[in-house]
Amino acid sequence: MKPIHSIVAGGAGFVGSHLCDYLITLGHKVTCVDNLITGSKDNIAHLRKHRNFKFMKRDVVKPLPSRFRKADYIFHLASPASPVGYMQNSIETILTNSLGTLQLLDICRKSKGKTKFLFASTSEVYGNPLVHPQTESYWGNVNSFGPRSCYDESKRLGEALVYEHLHKFNVDARIIRIFNTYGPRLNENDGRVVSNLITQALKGNDLTVYGDGSQTRSFCFVSDLVEGIWTVISKPKTRGEVFNLGNPQETTIQEFSQLVIELCGTPQTKVIHKPLPTDDPIRRKPDITKVRQILGWEPRISLKEGLRQTIEWYRGRI
Repeated sequence: MKPIHSIVAGGAGFVGSHLCDYLITLGHKVTCVDNLITGSKDNIAHLRKHRNFKFMKRDVVKPLPSRFRKADYIFHLASPASPVGYMQNSIETILTNSLGTLQLLDICRKSKGKTKFLFASTSEVYGNPLVHPQTESYWGNVNSFGPRSCYDESKRLGEALVYEHLHKFNVDARIIRIFNTYGPRLNENDGRVVSNLITQALKGNDLTVYGDGSQTRSFCFVSDLVEGIWTVISKPKTRGEVFNLGNPQETTIQEFSQLVIELCGTPQTKVIHKPLPTDDPIRRKPDITKVRQILGWEPRISLKEGLRQTIEWYRGRI
């Protein structure tokens, strides 16, 4: 029996590498495509000799091999996803989410219905939301002319490209909007709150909290997210749909910093406050009613358990 072939664009990144792991356990033949701007070979080192895994150092903005049309699934996760990553690579981020999305959609169009496509969008399309929690029908409150617009607006453009290919070319595509995700392999230098605070605590430094710490985030463990990604692309009747994927448990950053101190075992650690970055969202919480009711997915890993696993991974690196 011919194995299922999945292409993971951005497969050497944090989420992408965990998705590659998951697909390999399902018996898929996996092609990981990554230009390594923010991805790392370390994330996929354990897979490099697996008979069903292939790594291609390639930029999805450039023309892709015609043989990709034979793939069963294409997962488009090829974009820097942290503020440090996308601000340092702002033009590349815009091109990856626009021209790169167009290239991958074109592969699916030419496959004539054989290939299913998933675009990994982001909760950042909601911007600094005026609606709480955020549902898929909310249009967002996004600054199109600011330091985060390279990411936020290019993801919105990517969604628009998916919409057009769905309705003009009948491509079998769907969109997920990923909320804050954490876990092993999250780069300690990528500027996200989880990596920042854990790294600071384990090094014995003060924890940096921006603003007064009352802003909220909802943290989803990476294994839960990956199962959600597979559920969205593999279940029937998901073509043309948009799904929030995240954990609806809302936590203030101040509460989160205290939990990090507790789990890292560093009660002497102090929290210092700095000004909020420009356009940093004040509240962020997914409404996952749609994916729960239609597909039966919801996160299972508690914040404490997920942080324990994440902290142990960081201990081995710091």
